[in-house]
Amino acid sequence: MDDLHSLPLHDLHVELGAKMVPFAGYDMPVQYPAGVMKEHLHTRSAAGLFDVSHMGQVLLRGEVAQVARAFEGLMPVDVAGLAEGRQRYGLLTNETGGILDDLMVANRGDHLLVVVNAACKVDDIAHMRAMMPEVEVVEVTDRALLALQGPKAEAALSALAPEVAGMRFMDVRDVTLVGAEAWVSRSGYTGEDGFEISVPVAQAEKLARALLGNPDVLPIGLGARNSLRLEAGLCLYGADIDTTTTPVEAGLNWAIQKVRRTGGARAGGFPGADTILTQLANGAPRKRVGLRPAGRAPMREGVMLYPSDGATDPVGSITSGAFGPTVQAPVSMGYVPIDLSTPGTIISAELRGKRAAVEVTTLPFTPANFKR
Repeated sequence: MDDLHSLPLHDLHVELGAKMVPFAGYDMPVQYPAGVMKEHLHTRSAAGLFDVSHMGQVLLRGEVAQVARAFEGLMPVDVAGLAEGRQRYGLLTNETGGILDDLMVANRGDHLLVVVNAACKVDDIAHMRAMMPEVEVVEVTDRALLALQGPKAEAALSALAPEVAGMRFMDVRDVTLVGAEAWVSRSGYTGEDGFEISVPVAQAEKLARALLGNPDVLPIGLGARNSLRLEAGLCLYGADIDTTTTPVEAGLNWAIQKVRRTGGARAGGFPGADTILTQLANGAPRKRVGLRPAGRAPMREGVMLYPSDGATDPVGSITSGAFGPTVQAPVSMGYVPIDLSTPGTIISAELRGKRAAVEVTTLPFTPANFKR
């Protein structure tokens, strides 16, 4: 515990009664006195404030067009076509087509801003520096990162800066919030409308208190963040995606733009291109699917999946699972062979030594509410 990093807002979390737990090398709030269920439902109906300062914020500097083309060489994503003031989801891949990390990349005019997962940021930064020696790769260490999510997020943030109401999903802009220069994107990882806000550490607490002063905004911990993203069908790196899963197996085809696919103007040229482009054309042998266990007991990561009750050999496993407060039922995701991936297919899972039926479903479990 002694070597855990503290968040810039650690004292505020403690003041708010957070239960703190270790996560990705940080001492993180997992829940507040309201509890995970209420925090989850409040985010779906109003607005929740998340401290995600453990995530890595990285600047890629140089001539922006050249930086974008260099970054395209690391992932199957259209970075060169990303307009100034816009953001895009991306995937760093390895030579076998596996996923090193998933991330967000924004074009901020004179540089790219990349937000990576906390557990991967040291390796990601080393990878970027090694693969793009001509690009200046700078980790941002003096800014906190907050996420304001939910249908009332726009009203809460626009009370401090009215111009954010005009932002669309995946827009990025500089905004002055409580006197601080904030980098704001209209994005998040809950399936709800909302914003991610990078703010200097010195002003982070003032901004957090200003937002929490709105009665529609509650502080939200890791527990609800996990159930929200799971209901939204969003992947957790290290669980649902990793170096052994390809973007096509993970159902992330939508993240690979036409220009990077076979026949596109800038097709291929990224690690694992042969595998990924072949799978895009011909399909993958397995697929990430939604799973609805029978009964009320959640089926979590590691539960083995079988084609039938009588089968002895597993064909896949659950990668994420929890009780879904919005849908009022357990929800899971996992990988199954392509011939078992059709929605409505009934397979079997082994939980505490007993078999139980699981229905394959489409994702997400809860429709997205982004502002397009």
